[in-house]
Amino acid sequence: MADRLNGTRILILETREEAQFSKLLAEQGAEVVQCPMFTIQDAPDPTPVEAWICRAIDEPLDDLVLMTGEGLRRIMKLARARGLDAALVAALVKTRKFTRGPKPGKALREVGLDAQQMTEKPTTEGVIEMLGKLDLKGRRLGLQLYPDKDHSALTGALAAQGAAVDTVLPYAYDPRAADANIVAAIDDMAAGRIDALALTNLGQVRRLIEAAKAHGSEAKLRAGLEQTLIASVGPAVSGELAAHGLRTDVSPAEDAYFMRPLISAMAAALAERKPAATR
Repeated sequence: MADRLNGTRILILETREEAQFSKLLAEQGAEVVQCPMFTIQDAPDPTPVEAWICRAIDEPLDDLVLMTGEGLRRIMKLARARGLDAALVAALVKTRKFTRGPKPGKALREVGLDAQQMTEKPTTEGVIEMLGKLDLKGRRLGLQLYPDKDHSALTGALAAQGAAVDTVLPYAYDPRAADANIVAAIDDMAAGRIDALALTNLGQVRRLIEAAKAHGSEAKLRAGLEQTLIASVGPAVSGELAAHGLRTDVSPAEDAYFMRPLISAMAAALAERKPAATR
């Protein structure tokens, strides 16, 4: 059913995989309104990232935990620039690799590697639960972090298991350039020009709220969301919505927290909203 979303306008806040998400929605007939939340940039100071790469090469890690696909891609980008990419991949062959959901697993496959295990839920809590079943005492564990997140619960849990945790933060967010687009998107929702808002990570919820507050548009945002279908890709996003007093109208079935199931769930929900004569 390639026309399931015909006549609908879907607002997406995706940044890392914006093109892919837009393409999938357009294939279903939706008019996609794009509003990236931030620009992703390399770490402002590459020195700590390069040092982490060198440590991983000189003394291969016992374990590696990847929180995002973007993180590994940025690490490999710097490694290539320094002529260290082949050595890093060779070192990681010897390392047990764990991913928070499927996206880091895809990034691993891009460099010819595979994860030994993926979380059942693509959340920090899912990572803690997965690794909590393992004996990490005395093991050197590389942990790739991502910006705008307090990772103390995860690093504390790993340290409590006896792991020697070596963290790396290979990229940063620059939200300033996106603020004007966010305010315009809020205006669109408030005017009833958006049928559904599709949220694919919890950082999007935070940025939306922060930008609205910064520009005096929080009341307008909440009014717009009252009349817009709010679609969440999974429990982490839904939890962040709830933390801000916002609802989730639709989400994929359990264990299907990906773009395609999210689109299918939105299509079904929007079809139910159509007047009977137009179905």
